[in-house]
Parts: sequence; structure tokens; C-alpha cells
Amino acid sequence: MAFPLRVLLLLFLSIPFSESKSNLSFDYYKRSCPNFEKIVRDGYEVVVRAKTTLELTCPKVVSCADILAVATRDLVTMVGGPYYKIRLGRKDGLVSKASRVEGNLPRSNMSMTHVINLFASKGFNVQEMVALTGGHTIGFSHCIEFSDRLYSYSKKHATDPELNSKFAAGLRNICANHTIDKTMSAFNDVFTPGKFDNMYFKNLPRGLGLLAYDHALVKDPRTKPFVELYATNQTVFFQDFSRAMQKLSIHGIKTAKNGEVRNRCDQFNSIQT
Repeated sequence: MAFPLRVLLLLFLSIPFSESKSNLSFDYYKRSCPNFEKIVRDGYEVVVRAKTTLELTCPKVVSCADILAVATRDLVTMVGGPYYKIRLGRKDGLVSKASRVEGNLPRSNMSMTHVINLFASKGFNVQEMVALTGGHTIGFSHCIEFSDRLYSYSKKHATDPELNSKFAAGLRNICANHTIDKTMSAFNDVFTPGKFDNMYFKNLPRGLGLLAYDHALVKDPRTKPFVELYATNQTVFFQDFSRAMQKLSIHGIKTAKNGEVRNRCDQFNSIQT
């Protein structure tokens, strides 16, 4: 998925199911912190900065989880994507383990069946999965995530023959030193990388999908119809993306005593050993 939207999306997907959405509301901070959304929108690039400002304005009220949810929405809207309402009132988790990450996040080299099953385990159907993948319309991916398509695709072809030839040549040039410089990267959408639109889906049939997973979307009969739909109808894509993001934003939430409002987003309020 795209970075930085990719990071924000997967932070939600990495959390197991817990409480329901019953304690969330669209105006949760209406009285306790009325400027919450305005503050997050001003400091969306850095969640920590938004948290610091909110702590000065509304101490111990707004969770990092809510900041993340709203910052994701604001990022999408800021670059031309749809606006969708966010239910608020999440609490921050009390457990953070690296061991929970692997197996909960889709990887660029996973088979389509594996990815579909992964999303299904979180309660998302194929169409919702494709709509969420539309987040690849902005951001970038590191060369290491797709270098095998450029240099070691198979014994017969060093480069994936289904990649657009000019696109592949450009990528080989960009990623030439990726084994030395791990930060080397390329835009997920070569035409409108900074705009949230449906160009990502238009690119896929042209051999302009960056990741193997991107390319598989337009080949697999389970996902291809949705790729074609979103490529021809941006309005439908925006509508489906918004609904899927609203569903994603209440996935695995913590409320009441199952969580806390962290004073800092990078640490628990108290460390228990």
C-alpha cells in the first residue's frame, strides 16, 4: 500500500477485533475538546505534534487512536479524495508487541488468495479490499518491495514482461542502487502521485502497477471487475472507499476500561513489568 496512507491504514488492520462501535459518536469531543478536528487538521503531518497541541488544549481527553483516524481522513481529503465522517471516542491500546505485526499485514509478494483471506479475517470482503487498495493512488513504495520484478523475475525474463517496457526501464534506473541505499523508492501512481483519484486503477491494465500485488488485482477474476469499475467511475470508487474507510476506522477499537488516553503517542502512561 501507499506510504504514508499505507502506514495509517495498516495500523488499523494490525489490531485484533475487540469492542463494538456502540460507544463511538461523530461528536464525541463536542464539549470536552471542541477544537479537536481543527487542531488535528493543522498538524496532520506529524501525529505527535497534533497530540502535543491537544494536550495543551484538552489535557488527557483525546486519544492517539482518534487523532490517527482523523489524520488519515484529512490526508485523503487534502489531496483531493473524499471526505467521510469519523466516529470518535476510541481509547489507546494497553498492549504493543512486534510479534502481532507479522501475519496481520498484507505484503507486496503475497498471493491474491492470501491477501483476500487476510482481509476476510478482519471482516472485509473483496470489493472493500480493492477499494482500500485504491489508497495506492498516492504515496510511494521502496524499491526492495518490487525489485524482483525488475532484476530477477524468472529464469527466462530478468524483468516482468507484463510491466510496461518504458515504465520498467525508468524503474530500473531509479532503483539501480537499491541494494546499497534502502531508501530508494518510486511513486505508486506514475501519473498523478500527489492526487487522490482513480488513476491507480486506470494504470493497472497498462502494465503500470508497481507491486506484484497491484498487477495481480487486474489479473485475478475475483478482483478484476472492481478494478475495471473504479477505473471507469471515480465517483463509485470514492463512495466505496469512504464506506470501507469508515468500517476500517472502527475495526479493533478500544473503549472504556479496555484502553487509555495516552499522554504521549509513543509510550504507555505507565509501564508494567
